[in-house]
Formats: sequence, C-alpha cells, structure tokens
Amino acid sequence: MRVVAQRCTAGRVEVEGQVVGAIGRGLVAFVGCGRGDDDATADAMRDKILGLRVFPDDDGKMSRGLIELGLELLVVSQFTLYGDTRRGRRPSFDAALEPARASELVARFASGARARGVTVAEGRFGADMRVLVDNDGPVTILVDSQRAF
Repeated sequence: MRVVAQRCTAGRVEVEGQVVGAIGRGLVAFVGCGRGDDDATADAMRDKILGLRVFPDDDGKMSRGLIELGLELLVVSQFTLYGDTRRGRRPSFDAALEPARASELVARFASGARARGVTVAEGRFGADMRVLVDNDGPVTILVDSQRAF
C-alpha cells in the first residue's frame, strides 16, 4: 500500500460537480493498494498515517499528530500511485490491486480511522474525482508499506 499524505488547511472531493467529501484542517490521504496488500497492511498503514507527527507545536517544530490535535482526514483512493514508468512513457498499473479488493481495503482504512475517533471524509472509489487540497506548508509525505515497517 502506498499513501501520499498532505497536510492541509482544507480539502474536498467533487464528483460530477457535487462535493462528496470535505474536511477542514488535517490530512488528505491518497491511498493506493498494491498486489499482496491485505487487511493487516491497511490497518498498519492507517495507524502509521494517523500517528504522523507533521503538525507544528508552539515552537514551529513538526511534533504533533492528527489525533492529538483533533484534526480531520480525507481519504481518496488513487490506484495511480502504482503507476510504473520504467518502460516507455505510458504508465503500467499491473502492480495495482484489483479494484474490488482495493475498494475493501480503502474502506477499511477509512472506517478504522473513524473507529479511532477521527472525523473522516472520503472520495468515491472508482469515480472521476476532482480533488482540491489547500496544502499547508507544503507538507507532503510518501509512505510505502514495503519500506515503512
């Protein structure tokens, strides 16, 4: 699983001109699932993202986390995080998990965050989404399950 987490002052997802998910201050998590990912991967990555200390303390040092500050999370599925551009100019997505199972894992990621008390908004799996992120910092972190644990 790969997650690109962006610290934001606001984020929202639109599908066909309608807002389907929106948050205020917090993190936007673009979540991509790869072959071999399972429930344990989704749980571990969710906990990793929720535990990131990327928000400033009173001294401006990034030492505070989303849960500690009571901030929000916007979860957006993004299979293109598994785009392989090593050959040619058109990415291959062969390493991405099949959509039905990926949808389950992204939903598990989001519902697990809710269970931890986080306010969670979501995009719509498989939809053509317009994602607007007011990136704060900018702070953008890439977490790959193959390298994170």
